[in-house]
Amino acid sequence: MRLDKYLKVSRLIKRRTIANEACDSGRIFVNSKIAKASYDVKEGDIIEIRLGERVLKVEVLEIKEHVLKNDAALMYKVL
Repeated sequence: MRLDKYLKVSRLIKRRTIANEACDSGRIFVNSKIAKASYDVKEGDIIEIRLGERVLKVEVLEIKEHVLKNDAALMYKVL
């Protein structure tokens, strides 16, 4: 699954367009490397999101195409 879509489906970022813009501006890191929106997310990847002063670091636990709002937080683990 593409990185921008994963961020949206897991509800780490509210909209896919915002996730895409964050990737393009170099605010999203996967395994300590700047990632493009087209990066193919795999289980076990460490995603770091830097928006303003806030830094969120999560580990990908599972990848699903469609997730209910209550189950979205089960897709990742906050580090």
